[in-house]
Order: sequence, then C-alpha cells, then structure tokens
Amino acid sequence: MGGRSAGRTAIAALAVLAVALGLAAVHADQAHAATVVLSQGKTTTASSVESAATPASSATDGNAGTRWSSSFADNQWIQVDLGSTQTFTEIDLTWEAAYASAYTIAVSDNGSTWNTLSNGTATSPAKQALAINGSGRYVRLTGTTRATGYGISLFEFQVLGSTTPPANPTLVSKGKPTTASSSESAATPASSATDGDLGTRWSSAFADPQWLQVDLGSPTTLSRVDLTWEAAYASKYTIQTSTDGTTWNTASTQSITSNAKQSIALSGVARYVRLNATARATGYGVSLWEFEVFGSAGSTTPPVTTPPVTTPPVTTPPVDPGTSVLLSYKKPGTASSSQDDGTCYQCTPDKALDADAASRWASANPAGWVDPGWIQVDLAATAHITKVVLQWDPAYATGYQIQVSPNGTTWNTIYTTTTGKGLKETLNVTGDGRYVRLNLTKRSSAYGYSLYGFDVYGTGGQPVQPPTSNIPAPNFTRLAFADEFNGAAGSGPDTSKWTVDAGTGQNGEQQYYTPSGNLNMDGQGHLVIQARKEAAGGAQYTSGRMNTSNKYMFTYGRVEARIKVPTGQGYWPAFWMMGADFLTGRPWPYNGEVDIMEVLGKDTTTSYSTLHAPAYNGAGGYGGSYKLPSGAPLSNDYHVWAAEWDASGIRYYLDNQLVFTADKATVESTRGPWIYDHDFYVILNLAVGGDWPGPVDATTPFPSSMLVDYVRVYR
Repeated sequence: MGGRSAGRTAIAALAVLAVALGLAAVHADQAHAATVVLSQGKTTTASSVESAATPASSATDGNAGTRWSSSFADNQWIQVDLGSTQTFTEIDLTWEAAYASAYTIAVSDNGSTWNTLSNGTATSPAKQALAINGSGRYVRLTGTTRATGYGISLFEFQVLGSTTPPANPTLVSKGKPTTASSSESAATPASSATDGDLGTRWSSAFADPQWLQVDLGSPTTLSRVDLTWEAAYASKYTIQTSTDGTTWNTASTQSITSNAKQSIALSGVARYVRLNATARATGYGVSLWEFEVFGSAGSTTPPVTTPPVTTPPVTTPPVDPGTSVLLSYKKPGTASSSQDDGTCYQCTPDKALDADAASRWASANPAGWVDPGWIQVDLAATAHITKVVLQWDPAYATGYQIQVSPNGTTWNTIYTTTTGKGLKETLNVTGDGRYVRLNLTKRSSAYGYSLYGFDVYGTGGQPVQPPTSNIPAPNFTRLAFADEFNGAAGSGPDTSKWTVDAGTGQNGEQQYYTPSGNLNMDGQGHLVIQARKEAAGGAQYTSGRMNTSNKYMFTYGRVEARIKVPTGQGYWPAFWMMGADFLTGRPWPYNGEVDIMEVLGKDTTTSYSTLHAPAYNGAGGYGGSYKLPSGAPLSNDYHVWAAEWDASGIRYYLDNQLVFTADKATVESTRGPWIYDHDFYVILNLAVGGDWPGPVDATTPFPSSMLVDYVRVYR
C-alpha cells in the first residue's frame, strides 16, 4: 500500500500509490461504451508556471505525484489539446492545496475562439468530478479567483469521454503480415509488434520519419488501435488506413509526452493500418511492444496484393559467445570514493557487483560530487570482455568510458560516449584484461555518480556462480493458497494462514489496528474488516490489518481476491504485497512493494495498482489507475482484483480484464531496477484517513466495512 513517507515498521509499510505511466482508462472488448481519459499525455499549455518543476504537462501526465502550478495571480489558465475534436462527458480536477475558489471551463475547436461550458466553484482542494458534456479539440480551465495567496495548482486535469465500439470487436492484427520502414536489428523485427507477445518488440532505425503497417488480409470494419509503447516512443505520429496499401487516409493525428499505453478509436473499413511516426521522443528510434488493431469482418471485396516493401539492410549487434557468463559477481571492487551516510548507507563499490537490484554504489557526499570519478572491478584473472550492463541510479553519467587493463595501471579504452542516457544501458564491447573500469567524466546533475549494477560479461576470468532462481514459471492453474473465509460468524482469521497486525498506521493514518475485534467472519463466507469510531491505542478510530508473513510467502503466481470496498471520505482499503526480506531488516522500499488494489473512499469509481522500489516509490511509484467500463462505483458490488506475476513482469486485472502491465524490461529501461524476483507476502487492510485520502469528516459513515469473499494464489 504505497506511501509518501519513507518511515516503515515491520508491522506494516503503507505507501501512497501514484499514477506514473498509467492507463487512465481501459477498454473492454465488449459492445458497450467505455469511459476513457482523453487528455492524458496530450499537449498541455498554461498562462504561466510557478517554476520549471511544475510545468503544465504535469497536470495531464497521469501521475498524481506531479503537478502544475501557476504564478501568484488571478485569471490563470491551463488548456489541453486533445489532438482532434472529441466528445467528452466529465472533467475531473485533482486540486493541490492551492486551488481555485472560482473558475470557468471552456472549449474550442481552434484554440482561439472559446465557448464557456461551466462556471465552477470550490470551497476546498477536494477532488471534483464535473459532469460536463461538450465537444471540441481544446479544453481550458481558467482560475478566476485563487483560494490562497499562492497561484492555482492541479495534480491532474482529466477530460473524460466515451467511445462505443462496434458489436463484438476482436483483435484482428495478431499474427498478420507486418512490415516497417526499418528495424534496429534482426532481434526487433516488425512482426514482433503483432505477435501478441509483450516480451518482444519492433524498433526502428534512429531517424525520422518511420512507419509500421499491418495487412489484415481482407477489408475489415475498424473500431480501435492500441499502442503499447516501449521507452523509445514517438512524440508525434498519425494513424493511417488504406484499402490497397498505396493510397492512405489519415484517421488520427497524435502528439504525446509519455510512453503510456494508448487506445485510439477508429472507424470505417480498411485492409491496411499504418502507424506513421514523424517525430521521435528520444535519441533512439521508435519502438512498440504491441500494435493491436481491433474490429470485425467487413466487405467481401477480393483480396488486394500487398505492394512490395523494401527494407533497408539491418546491422545485427555483436552476439556474445555461447560461453559468455557474468564475470564480475562478488569480485573485489574499488572506486574513486564511496558514500556511507544516512542518505545512502554503505553505498560501497561491492554493492554494484552483488547482483542485488536494490543495493547500489554512490560516490561520496559531498566531496565526491565532482568530475571525474571511477569504479573498477578485479576479475581475478585475464578475461575476454564481450558485454557490460549498467543499471544507473538517477545520478548517472552522460560521459564515460569502459576501460580494461592487465595490471590495474595501464588502461585501454574499449568504449566511450558523451551521450549516456542513464537507466539501463547494455553495451556490446570487445576487450581483454583482468581489470575493468568505468571511467566517469561527466555527471548528469549536481549530484555524484551512482550504480545499482556494474555487470561485466565474457569468457575467462574466475567467475563465481551468481544466485539463480530455480522457481518454475507459473501456469496459474495450481491452487497453492486459499482462504474462503467460511468460519463461523464472529470468529477471527485462521491463524495458520494469517498474522493479525496491531498498532498505529503510517502516512498520517488516523486509526489504530486492533489485535482482535475488527477482523471477523460474517458466517456467510466473508471476512469483514470493520472501521469504527472508537478510541484505542491513542487514536479515535479502529480498524483491522492482517498478512501472511511467515505463514505463506512465495515468488511468482496469480494472486487474486474478491472484495467489496466501502465508500466514505477518508477510507483507504488495500490488497497488496510486501517483499519478505522486510521481515529480516531490509527497509522499505528496498524490499519492494506490489499494490494490487487501492481505492479511495471519496472516489470509488477509480482503482489504483502500483509498484514501489528504491528508484520509484511513494508518490512516484510505477502504476496505473482505471475504472469500470460503465464508470459505476466499485463500492456497489464485489469485484475481483488480481496480479499475474512472473519473471517477465506483473499484469494487473480487474474482473479478469487486463488493466495495467508492469513489464520488467520496460521498468528497467524507463524507471529503474526491477526488485520483485524474490518472496513476497500478502496484506489486507482498511485504513482510516491518511496523507493520500485525507482525514475523515462529518460525512464519513461509521462503522463501515471492507468485505473479502476470498483470497487465492495460483502457481
């Protein structure tokens, strides 16, 4: 349960989930309207900004931990370009403390002539969901009166609408012939974007423009296209359709600012669908994990012969010999300096060589925050080096060299760059030596240098076998753990499966978790976690929390629970997991946290799923928000939340519909180390108040309950 504060206890580590690279809306493949966030990732501008840290784009990035704030004056505005004329039904305003007490909402087709749709007011920074029906390309909020002496500020400015797909739309592109303007290498062909495998991808050459197209085989009635971007996304592109593969019609024009998954409505009949990328967001090419076209059978026009496509020659990067292994694990490391203080405890060179994704080396603070610097490893014997993998902390180097030496004194440079990009860098190199050094010449920021991993691969040396996982890949069919909560009415949790947590909560929570009384069976097959207005443990409210620590802990599987959440200001129900090494002293967030479900009682239409790690945690966690296709409150009925977790990533589901994917390779290349390949345990709780949901108020109903029908783990 993700948190803004870093303080954690072994009883519970509650954390605030944020929407980082999110799915703000999810399309179900059913013939009914689905609510979508139209504004996320779209071009956003404002009359002013308080500072470079609070740009307009932060209000439409899907991240509840970032915000836009204006200068300290009235009549400030923020507007979003939806890319094309869209019909919307709702506008959600997630205010920061500096809210607008009076404002207007206006719409425009051209960004110049505006039509006012609503005159709004607010008496607190509570989130507002405004039922506003309109149509246009641009939507603007103008704050006419500030509520404070500061400017006005929004964590999120969301424009929501509905799309109605044709009856029974199906995925029509999977496995169909797919071609592209280019491929980065033989390992990233065009066909990888339509193979239905989220572990493979297409990536282009490092140039503009680039295109990818799929031949559906026959004319098809189109409903939408889903784009699952890799980190190297296109900031500007069009979706084009064609009946013959020669004459193209532009169906949608897009301008985006993140690699969040997109779902774009299409209409009409076509055989070919093309992504035409006109501007890259990074120095790399453009890359897609999946390019999915949905629709239904169209006319019976005879098949059209696919025009020939000439693909430029592809240069395949060097491939490690079959005997190449990790040589640097547990080998002696030295560095120009090391940090060891409250900010980075024992961040010594060996931490970059221990194959532990949560530990790191950092140069000394502050004496080591200078250029140049270095870290090196002694492989114990001469080796042939074929690859170096760097997993950076945000304090990375833009300029550096990879050097080898036979004696640790005379160095030969085998790789050099002045455009290092941080995060995860895999470098195919060739060199021979006993010592390998990363020579750091230019910092990316005012901080020093820091690495989670400095991994050297090759042949020779004196390698030590790194830790390996013998855990079989889960098939999600064998029931390994279950509690159906069929105990007698009034009985407590099964102590062979659950540990009841007692104590105060973190993150500003207002309740005391009691050792008994707030977690009981109802005699009808449900666990009742009840929040009450009663004094205990120095708090004015009580509730319940329990976990499977030391009772059932596991790596990989499908973890699911059927839950009915409560409604009311301040309620914060959660179904989540903590890394088991937390129990043996590793602090949060280094142990890892997996939030499967969090819902705020003040807005039960939205659920959140997220991950927390050293490089992304608290309000900056990696996750997504989503709603039911109907937009109905989740508190109206029971729903099944699930996470399917394996070595490739974690896929989140609501009522068996995929709502968010945390892909390991994507997280490593866009946010930081993946730290979830070890044992975790399950937690259920109902918090009362807190930094994220806010305090209870006079409208909060007491008592109120979170009902759990079952918890199951499949392996």
